[in-house]
Amino acid sequence: MKNVLVLCTGNSCRSQMAHGYLNHFQDKLAKIYSAGIETHGLNPMAVEIMKEDKVDISHHTSNHVDEYAGIEWDYIITVCDHAKEHCPFIPAKNARRMHQNFTDPSKVQGSDQEIHEAFVSTRDEIKEFCHDFVREELMD
Repeated sequence: MKNVLVLCTGNSCRSQMAHGYLNHFQDKLAKIYSAGIETHGLNPMAVEIMKEDKVDISHHTSNHVDEYAGIEWDYIITVCDHAKEHCPFIPAKNARRMHQNFTDPSKVQGSDQEIHEAFVSTRDEIKEFCHDFVREELMD
């Protein structure tokens, strides 16, 4: 079984959604972890927006990348530019490092509808990325 780390700044939103979808699209090919270079707590709107797509991430926790020291990674995926630029060194001799920046919907200001639409847009982009990742990387 492969080990996949999804890394973001605060492990509250984008990495949590990716974690949820990566588990949703597969359950026996990889063990999925998500972490941040900081911890900001699980974003309630991320939980809600995933629930709308029938993926439950309410049990997830916001974890710091250091909590996973010693795991031999097969994939390290950064989902925001800040995490990619400020990520501490993660020793992983065979890990394939991938980067896909997603807009942070928690930074959007506006009406409730505009904020909801931002979360849906980011969620849908993450969903497509995760679906393709599972199909192209894990099912090979």
